[in-house]
Amino acid sequence: MGLDKVVASAAGAVADIPAGASLAVGGFGLCGVPGVLIGALLERPEVHGLEVVSNNCGVDDWGLGLLLREGRIARMTSSYVGENKEFARQYLSGELEVELVAQGTLAERLRAGGAGIPAFYTPAGAGTQVAEGGLPWRHRADGSVAVASPPKELRSWGGREYLLEEGITTDFALVRAAAGDRHGNLAFHSSARNFNPLAAMAGRITIAEVEELVEPGELDPDVVHLPGIFVQRVVRVDPADPAAERRVERRTVRTALFPEQQGGR
Repeated sequence: MGLDKVVASAAGAVADIPAGASLAVGGFGLCGVPGVLIGALLERPEVHGLEVVSNNCGVDDWGLGLLLREGRIARMTSSYVGENKEFARQYLSGELEVELVAQGTLAERLRAGGAGIPAFYTPAGAGTQVAEGGLPWRHRADGSVAVASPPKELRSWGGREYLLEEGITTDFALVRAAAGDRHGNLAFHSSARNFNPLAAMAGRITIAEVEELVEPGELDPDVVHLPGIFVQRVVRVDPADPAAERRVERRTVRTALFPEQQGGR
């Protein structure tokens, strides 16, 4: 493709993702979710059996939750899944395999994979069932455990135990950025930066949807959070597109901050 990595449409950008592919998907809660690319993938019903790595799995009616609802995801590697009832149902009924990973460990596994580091030692999980193995990854329909997590290698340094965690690489990565140029350099906004750059690093082919597309050189190098070497395809999305909506996971309204606003002293 040369240096110009812009693809005309989201449909074209995901056209070669096959059934059974592994995907790293950016987003933190509902922030920075590549909704347009997920929507384009949803339009290809032949793409199923996906193995997805993402901090969470969206909610029942948004983000990865849409693919999950259609039975298109076979395995999830995630940190937090508590906002999706369909996720819980599929996991407990044996329809979905789930590997839960501590959030910091998941972030480092993605970063390590993208940096070419096959594995690393961390104290997170040492002394727990994460290290011992036996955590249920997949259930049978009767509720028994069909697939359990394996034990992890342990080593000790300075009197403290560390367990071995493997880096993660995936066939594809889908991410959302606030701005990007034609060379694939990306800038993220606030919390969208939490997992999007890491997911992008882990993908062998990374597809980025961007709200603002600029020419090379227009992005100040100091605001580039991810260099274009990690990105193979860029799609400009219309912020007015419903699939590109910025959703709020839990809207909280505070009626009064101080007692005097409630008539007190």
